[in-house]
Amino acid sequence: MQSLNLPRYDAKIDCANGRKQIFDCLRRCYVALTPEEWVRQHFVNMLITQKGYPATLTANEVAIQLNGMNRRCDTVVYDKQLKPRVIIEYKAPTVKIDAKVFAQIARYNLVLRVDYLIVSNGLQHFCCKMDYEKNSYTFLTDIPAYSDIVN
Repeated sequence: MQSLNLPRYDAKIDCANGRKQIFDCLRRCYVALTPEEWVRQHFVNMLITQKGYPATLTANEVAIQLNGMNRRCDTVVYDKQLKPRVIIEYKAPTVKIDAKVFAQIARYNLVLRVDYLIVSNGLQHFCCKMDYEKNSYTFLTDIPAYSDIVN
């Protein structure tokens, strides 16, 4: 798989029925190894090992209802009261991060109303902090540590 702009880690890769799989530490099972999943597993690893995000408060493939349709957020991070605080959307490294990607995560945020939105294709990472009082957002220069998002 492609090298990413994320810390390397020893991903558990397996092969089943001729298809490569990668172990998802949050779902505790092997999942299909797609380029997007490669990004997700590296990003989640970075959040846990370098930014202090608790694995127990981070979930992959979170189901939501949006306009009567079932959707899935790639990753959601919760605080200790189990309130959603961050939505993360992943794309394959070949996918350009553009307005359409942000529109997708913004739609998910209509349901969850989190404080932070993050988008990554493994090469570029964008994080914005929501300000609901001013009906605006601010792009941050770095992904915040967990201790910063819950305070």
